[in-house]
Amino acid sequence: MRTYLFILLLLVSSTIKSQTTFFNLDTVQKIELFFSQPNWDYQMDTAYAGADSYTLADSVRINGVTLDSVGVKYKGNSSYDSTYIKNPLHIGLSKFKSHNYQGVKNIKLSNEYADPSIIREVLSYQILGNYMDCGKANFCQVYINGAYVGVYTNCQDLNSSFLSSHFYSNNGVYVKCNPIINPGPTSKCNLRHIPSVDSTGYFNYYEVKSNYGWNELVALCDTVTNYPASISSIMDMDRWLWMLSFDNILVNLDSYEGAFCQNYYLYKDHNNRFNPIVWDMNMSFGGFSFAGSGYTSLAQLPVTGMQQMPLNQHSTDVYWPVIKDVFNNSTFKKMYVAHARTITNEMFASGNYQSIASHLQSIIDTAVQSDLNNFYTYSQFQNGMTGNVIVGSSTVPGISNLMSARTTYLQSTTEFSYAPPTISNVSPSNASPAINANVTITAYVSNTDTSSVFLGFRNSMSSKFTRIRMYDDGLHNDGAANDSIFGISFVMSLAQVQYYVYAENANAGIFSPERAEHEFYSLTGNVVASVPGQVFINEFVANNVSGATNESGAHSDWIEIYNNTSTPLSLFGTYLTDDFLIPQKFAIPDVTIIPANGFQILWADNSNSTSTFVHSNFSLDANGEHLMLTNGFGTVLDSISFGVQTADAAMARCPDGIGSFVQRSPTFNASNACFAGIHESKLDDVIVYPNPTSTFINIQLSSRSSKGSLAIYNLMGEVVLKSELNNRFTKLDVSGFSKGIYFVQITTNQNEKTNKKIIIE
Repeated sequence: MRTYLFILLLLVSSTIKSQTTFFNLDTVQKIELFFSQPNWDYQMDTAYAGADSYTLADSVRINGVTLDSVGVKYKGNSSYDSTYIKNPLHIGLSKFKSHNYQGVKNIKLSNEYADPSIIREVLSYQILGNYMDCGKANFCQVYINGAYVGVYTNCQDLNSSFLSSHFYSNNGVYVKCNPIINPGPTSKCNLRHIPSVDSTGYFNYYEVKSNYGWNELVALCDTVTNYPASISSIMDMDRWLWMLSFDNILVNLDSYEGAFCQNYYLYKDHNNRFNPIVWDMNMSFGGFSFAGSGYTSLAQLPVTGMQQMPLNQHSTDVYWPVIKDVFNNSTFKKMYVAHARTITNEMFASGNYQSIASHLQSIIDTAVQSDLNNFYTYSQFQNGMTGNVIVGSSTVPGISNLMSARTTYLQSTTEFSYAPPTISNVSPSNASPAINANVTITAYVSNTDTSSVFLGFRNSMSSKFTRIRMYDDGLHNDGAANDSIFGISFVMSLAQVQYYVYAENANAGIFSPERAEHEFYSLTGNVVASVPGQVFINEFVANNVSGATNESGAHSDWIEIYNNTSTPLSLFGTYLTDDFLIPQKFAIPDVTIIPANGFQILWADNSNSTSTFVHSNFSLDANGEHLMLTNGFGTVLDSISFGVQTADAAMARCPDGIGSFVQRSPTFNASNACFAGIHESKLDDVIVYPNPTSTFINIQLSSRSSKGSLAIYNLMGEVVLKSELNNRFTKLDVSGFSKGIYFVQITTNQNEKTNKKIIIE
C-alpha cells in the first residue's frame, strides 16, 4: 500500500534490471575466487586470529565478470572455525584496487551455520522489508580455485550508500552494536548508561563506524536509561517498535531481544534521531536460543519456550532498557503490540511465510544437493521447515514447527485478545489541493478513546512525521459531532504530504495503513510540474579535486541543471537521485528557480541546503553510477549512467540540454560551448559565482589563463575593490558591500578582458 508517486519509465528499466541483478532473489549468484598462494587458507586463518586483515586474491569472477587483486577475509564469531572448509567470507572488491560490481564494493557472505533450512536469513529479510528499511539478501554459490565450496547467503553491506538511500544522509553518527569482547549479561550493547565513566567505558561494547560519535552514543544511553520520557526526541521510535516486535515474533534472539543485545546498527540521521538497522539474522527463527534473564544468568529456551515466548519479554528488566521504556509508556506499548499483531496476521496466520520459504528452497535446491561442505544433510535441508535438529547443546526448530505453534500462542495472549479501534474511509477533502490551500483529512474511527485519534504527516520522505490530534466535535470539518468521523485540517504548504492515522482505546492501538510509518497515504498538490524537454542534467563533476568550491570552500562534486525554455522555471516538486530504485531520494528545494535558458548548480556533497545554495543528500561516485531527474508525477525528465571519472573533468551535454554527454573541461554554471572544429579550451569563459551572493564570490579564469587582475565597480562607476588574481581560482570576500548591482572587470595574463554583473543581496 505504500504510495510512491513514481513509476519509472521504460527508458531506465533495463538499467534498473542491471543495477539490481546482484541481489535478485530468484538468481543464485556465482562467485569464483582465485588465489595463487597455495597456503591461502592458512593465511586467512592467521589473519582472522590476528589483525583481521585481508588476504590478497589474484581475482574474483562474479557472474562471469572478472576483477583482479581483491581482498578476502574470514568473518563471523560462532559461525567461523579454522577447521571448516565453508567459513563466512568478506570480499573487499575495492581493498587493493578501485573495483566495484554493479556498485557493490564489499560482499558479505554467511555460511548458514546453525541453519539446516539454509533460508533463515533470506526469509527474515524478506519479511522485515515489509515493515522497516533493511538490507537485501539472496543466495550465491562460491568456488575457490575451481573447487565448489558451497551455498552462501549474500547480504547487502550496510555502507554509506545504504544510509543515503534509506536515511537521506550518510554523514551522521553510525554505530555497530556488537561487543568487541565476548558478550555477557553486563557486557552487551543494550544502550544502558554506564555511570561514572567517560566514553572509553563503552569501547568494548560498541564500534563507532563514523568519524565521530562516542559522546552522542553516551548521551543516547543516558537518555534511554535515565530520561525515558525523552526517548522519542532522540530515537525514531516507530522503527524501534518495528524492530523489537519483529525480533520477538520471529524469536530472533541473536539481537537486542536476546541475551547479548547485539547484531544491529544505529544511525543518527539529519533529524537528529537514532535509527536501528537490523543485521545478521542467520540465527533467526530460534537458531539462537539464549533469551537472557536478568543480570547474572542466561536462559536457554527449549523449543516450547520459544513457541511461547511472551510479547513482554524483558519488559521490567533494567538490562534491556529500551524494551523497559516501551512497556512503561502506554502508547508505545500499544503501538508495539499493534505492529506485532500486523506481522503475525500478515505473515504467519496467513501462511505467507510458508509460500515465501517454499520458493526460496526451490531456488537453491540443486545448489544445496551438490554442496558437500554443508553443515547438514540434504534431507535435513528438505525438512528444514518441519524438522528440529540438535546443534551443539541446543535444538534448532523447524521453522514452521516453531511458527505454527507460536502463532497459535500469540493469538491466545491477553495483548492480542484486546479489540483495537477500527479505522476506515481515510480521505482528504481535496484529492489535488492548490498549494497553500487548507486540506482536511477525515477518517471513520470506532471503538476508540475520542481524545486518542491522531494524524501523522510530513512533507517529504526525508522528514520525520509530526503527529497531531484529530477531532470528532463538528468543529474541524469532521461533519457532525460524535458521529465517529474524525478530522483535522492543515495547510498544503509544499507539493506533497504523506500521512497515516493512529487510534487507540484503553487497551489497544491500530494504524491505518497498518504498516505505518513504513507505509503511508500520499497527497500531491495541484502544481505545474516540469515536463520532459524543459529541464536537463546538463553537466556534472564527480571527481572534483581542485576545481570549483562550495560556500564552505570545499571542492565538492556538483551537478548543473539547465532550463531549456525561454521563461524562468520553478523546480517545485522536482527530484534528483543517484539510485534509480529511489527516485525521491532528494527533493530539490521548492523555492529553486532556474532563469530562462539558465543554470542551477546543486552541490552533491551530502550537506544541508541553505537559502542560497542547494546541496543534495548524496555525493557522486567517481567510479561511476547513475543520475536521474524526475517530476512529482513520476515522469523521468532526464537520466544518465556514467563510468569512471577523471579528476577535475566534467561530463557535459554538447550542446546544452539536448546534446550527448562528452567528457571535457568544466564550465561551471555556464554554457557548454561545444562548437565542432574548434578546440574547446579556446572557448572556456571566465566565471564569477555565486550570483546573487551576500558573502563572497569565486572567480574562475579560462583554462588558458593562470593569473590576472580584477576591479569591481558600483553603479556610480566608482571602484570599490581591486585585487590581483594569482591563481585560476580565487575567492573574494564581498560581505561588506552594500546591497545592489555591481560590475566586475577581469583582465587575464593573456590580456583578455571580460565584464560580469553581480548582485549583492
